[in-house]
Amino acid sequence: MPITVLLVDDEPLVRAGLRAVLEAQPDIEVVGEAADGAAVIPLVRQLRPDVVAMDVRMPLLDGIEATRALLRTVDEPPRILVVTTFENDEYVYEALRAGADGFLLKRARPAEIVHAVRLIAEGESLLFPASVRQLAAEYGEGGGNRAARAAMERARLTEREGEVLRLMARGLSNAEIAARLVVGTETVKSHVSAVLAKLGARDRTQAVIAAYESGFVAPG
Repeated sequence: MPITVLLVDDEPLVRAGLRAVLEAQPDIEVVGEAADGAAVIPLVRQLRPDVVAMDVRMPLLDGIEATRALLRTVDEPPRILVVTTFENDEYVYEALRAGADGFLLKRARPAEIVHAVRLIAEGESLLFPASVRQLAAEYGEGGGNRAARAAMERARLTEREGEVLRLMARGLSNAEIAARLVVGTETVKSHVSAVLAKLGARDRTQAVIAAYESGFVAPG
C-alpha cells in the first residue's frame, strides 16, 4: 500500500511542486489538496491520508490551529509534517507544540522531501536538533511552563530514561543512542517507549518539546 498524502498550502505552485516530487515515487500517492487549514478536517475524514503536509501560514485557519483541531477531533489522526519557508519562525515552534510530528523547509531538495514523508509515515519524527534548540531558546518558556514542569515531575523518569530523553533532544537516533550508552537498540527502543508513555507524548517530537518547556533540557 502506498503512503497517502494530503497537501495543504495556500500557494498553488507549492502544492504543484510537492505533488510532482511525491508522485514521482512508486510508494507515495497524493490523495488530495487544500488551500487552507479550514478544509483539513473534512478532507482527512474523507480521504484518511497517512500524512498531512501542511503550511503554517494560511489566511483563514493556519497550520497551528488546524493541527490542534485535527488531533482534538479526528480519531486516529494522520501524521503531520509542517512545511515552512523559515526554520526560525515562531509559527514552526507553535506547530510542534500543538502536535506536529516534524517540519521541513520549502527549499528542501526533492530527495529530502521524499525522505521526510517516508520517515513521518513510519512513525518517526523529523527534528533538526540545532533548529529546534534555537526555536526553543527564542520562543519556548525555558522551564517557565508550569504545566510542562508538573508533567515532567509526575513522569518520574528513571536516570537512564532521562539520559535517553536528553540524547533524543540532541537529535540522536535509536542506534546512535545505543552506541553512546553501550546498550542494544531494542533496549533503547524500550526506554524511548517508556519516556513517551510517562510524558503522555504522541512521539519523539512532543517528548523533546516537553523536555525544553519543562526546563529538563536547556535549549542552549
